[in-house]
Parts: sequence; structure tokens; C-alpha cells
Amino acid sequence: MTRQSTESDIERDPRWLALCARDRAADGQFVYAVRTTGVYCRPSCAARRPLSRNVCFHAGPDEAERAGFRACRRCHPHHESAARQRVRFAIGNTSLGPVLVALGDAGLRAVLFGDDAGELVHDLQSRMPDASLQVDAGGVQAALEAVVDCIEAPHLPLDMPLDLQGSPFQTRVWQAIRHIPPGSTASYGELARRLGVPDSARAVAAACAANPLAVVVPCHRVLAADGRLSGYRWGVARKRALLEREAHA
Repeated sequence: MTRQSTESDIERDPRWLALCARDRAADGQFVYAVRTTGVYCRPSCAARRPLSRNVCFHAGPDEAERAGFRACRRCHPHHESAARQRVRFAIGNTSLGPVLVALGDAGLRAVLFGDDAGELVHDLQSRMPDASLQVDAGGVQAALEAVVDCIEAPHLPLDMPLDLQGSPFQTRVWQAIRHIPPGSTASYGELARRLGVPDSARAVAAACAANPLAVVVPCHRVLAADGRLSGYRWGVARKRALLEREAHA
């Protein structure tokens, strides 16, 4: 098939027309991915329209992530609508720097590391653009203290409900990560095999990068195939410190 005919086929596809129109009614029916950026979006995403030849369509976020694409940080296609959902948060200090803990109505929504309060709040806003964010130091204090205890003493259990919000594939990865005990590690490829998708190591790595619950979902225990620390959303230095702490606990 020639490039010209491929582009023509795509541009006749009703999904392409919905993408061009940024049709909100099409959200939830499919997502589109852009090969040149490796990102997938909602049909209504306000991002610049891609070239049709670079676009492919997927039934939903799970399928797009298995194909190796990552979620757009502008339209958050892997989240259900969180319009007006109240999310309360507070910021505390740990030996690894400031940490933000956020609670939704169903449980713990976010645990984020950062270098200062402004960076932490910006990170939370970017993850939950439609939520009503409220500083609530008193209401979140008990959860904040429990999370800090887990950071400082990783063998301590965290006894509180979690509100993991992501695509079906992401939540499967996050749940699998929670079964890696302190002091142990696994590779991205090993996790992919445990999940029954052995060719999806890159998608597993992307799910780790999107993890909203640092330490609680211990993605720092996931390494590259050769044992390297690889990347970590909150810095490789923090990843190394967490692993060293667990190894000597």
C-alpha cells in the first residue's frame, strides 16, 4: 500500500474526522496515537493536529499502551473524568526531600516527591487538571505521617485504601509492582512476563513512569534487564537511596 493511499484511507475514517473536529462526544470511544511522538490522546485533545500519515487508532488506552505509546499529559486520556472531584493534600518533609500526599474520596490518590512545594503542587495539578484541589493539612495529617513512616522504614505496612486511577493496563502493572517485597527487585521484562504480555517491557516501563504513588507502589524496585537503576520519575538518586535503605533494613 502506498503512503498516499494510506493517508487517504485514514482521512476518510470517521475517527479522523472526529479528531479534526476535536469532538468531545467521541471521547471514550477510541484514542489516537502519533507514531512520531509516541503519545496517544483523546479525540478532543487540544494539541496541534498531527499529520494523518503518522496517526493510528486504538480502541482505548490499554490497547495503545500495549502498543508502546504513552498517555498525553495535556488531555490525560487514561483518566476517567474527575470534574469537580475534591482532592485534599498536604506536604511534609522526609529524609529524601519534600513529599506531597493527596487523598480523594476513595483513598490515597497521590504520593509525589519534589524539591519544593511549588514543584509538588504543579505536579499534582498536571496529573489532576479537572479536580478541585484543596490544601488540608489537618485532614491529611494522619495519611501524611503514615506515608512518611513507610518512606523512612520501608518494611512497615501501609494500612489505608488506595484510589489507583489509570488505564486498565497501568493499574495491572501497579498492582503487580505492589507484590515485589522490600529488598527485592524485578526487571521491566520480568514484570511483563508475569502479566502475560512478554513483549510489553516498554509499556511496563511507561506505566512505572506514570505511577502516582511513590513508594506505596514501589516502582523503584523495577530495574533494567541488566540490573541498572534506569530512570525514576523522582530521580535516580532517590531510587538508589530507597533500594539501599531496603537492602539494609
